[in-house]
Amino acid sequence: MAKVKIIMDREKCIGCGSCVAVCPVNWEIKDDGKSKPKKTELNEVGCNEKAAQVCPVQCIKIEKA
Repeated sequence: MAKVKIIMDREKCIGCGSCVAVCPVNWEIKDDGKSKPKKTELNEVGCNEKAAQVCPVQCIKIEKA
């Protein structure tokens, strides 16, 4: 069972790529120009914490189980 869940409000995303820059292992820019996590349920936070912190519109939230 995952220990961390990533919740992203894609409507708020402005596609700046900050999350991808700091956490390319789990973030990517999709065809609509907005970012999206590759996985939303993980065993550890890793660089996703930094991705949430650098998001200028704060549309990434991390829930710890």
